[in-house]
Amino acid sequence: MNTTILGLDKNKSENIVLGLNSLLANFQVYYQNLRGLHWNIRGKSFFELHVKFEEFYTDSQEKIDMIAERILTLGGTPLHTFPEYTALSKVTIGKNISNDVDSVNLVVNSLSELLKIERTILDESGDANDEGTNSMMSDFIAEQEKTIWMLRAWLN
Repeated sequence: MNTTILGLDKNKSENIVLGLNSLLANFQVYYQNLRGLHWNIRGKSFFELHVKFEEFYTDSQEKIDMIAERILTLGGTPLHTFPEYTALSKVTIGKNISNDVDSVNLVVNSLSELLKIERTILDESGDANDEGTNSMMSDFIAEQEKTIWMLRAWLN
């Protein structure tokens, strides 16, 4: 079997890197959306959501770094240009959104797209015995599921 320095199947690791780069691209679009929401939010929920969006984009920035470092750990190269990000992104690009409900819906929908990608990577990393990626995806999924629940509670 052709293995990496980490003892993982090389072909499976390369496939995981492709998935992680897709996740990285989608997180970058999500991050930029959050910055825009933070800057442009208006209305009676301004103070609450302005702070919440900052919390979300700070968390996203940390996750982006974790994803890129995992790609490097697996021997890949993280994508790092905006054209690459937008080409791979399934996350809707939010532009000039200032309404509270529209803003929160964009976040919920974005997290739902990230979860789909993360679950695919989780399946692939489990099959490859890649515990490092598997653990990271499990942590991301659990946190984002809870965030979706809370945001949906806010919307109702």
